[in-house]
Amino acid sequence: MAYGISTYAYFWRISARAPHPMTLTEMLADTARLGGKVFQICDYAPVESLDAAQLADVRATARDLGIELELGTRGVRPGHLAKYLRLAGELGVTFVRSMLNTADHRPAPDEAVALLKETVPAYAAAGVTLGLETYEQVATDDLVTVVREVADEHLGIVLDPGNSVARLERPVDVVTAAAPYTVNIHVKDFAFSRRDGWVGFTYAGCPLGEGLLDYDGMITAVREARGERRVNQIVEHWLPWQDDGFDATARLEHQWTQHSINTLLRSK
Repeated sequence: MAYGISTYAYFWRISARAPHPMTLTEMLADTARLGGKVFQICDYAPVESLDAAQLADVRATARDLGIELELGTRGVRPGHLAKYLRLAGELGVTFVRSMLNTADHRPAPDEAVALLKETVPAYAAAGVTLGLETYEQVATDDLVTVVREVADEHLGIVLDPGNSVARLERPVDVVTAAAPYTVNIHVKDFAFSRRDGWVGFTYAGCPLGEGLLDYDGMITAVREARGERRVNQIVEHWLPWQDDGFDATARLEHQWTQHSINTLLRSK
């Protein structure tokens, strides 16, 4: 397994709240400084507008830094996935993460299977694996069913058990169901905290190792199920905005990322 960082670990530093949002080049350089070997450009709309020369520059920068690139998007419509397969070719990417739903398309499992059977063969021919992420909008059992029905080794699951808690799925059950099909892991920890007056809970991110994620159990399950298959681990966060403003939020975001990468490297 190789360890890396997602654009989601830079969520606030690339947002409209940042005085000077970080660029792809800056995120790549930061990933290298922190010790990451993979960078997942995930749900990052600007990448779709880069021309061939700009994509070549990103690819060259990653190569010079010793960083493997991955891509991430949402949806299973063939035209959109074909666009990301083209981007993958331009960037030298062999893994693309997606999700079943978009804002205007929520396919039932049968429709998703049909659409993916139309699309995945082109990914397989190009040597690119497509991973569908576990999350609250889709039951994990349905996601597993889709992957099983398509039945292609170039389609699998991106395991992120924290997402499915909002569907009242236990993380351990998500891990157990998804591990045999896992092709990528999003590593982020999460916890519940009481609201003021004990009127409910807030469910949010926390530093890796301080929350409810059974990281060791998750990795053991995936390794036992997937054997020697290479499954990259990608750092993400659910970091709430800090009351002290952007500088405090950005500083904490960086600290969480450094802590996560250091934790993963120690776990090797």
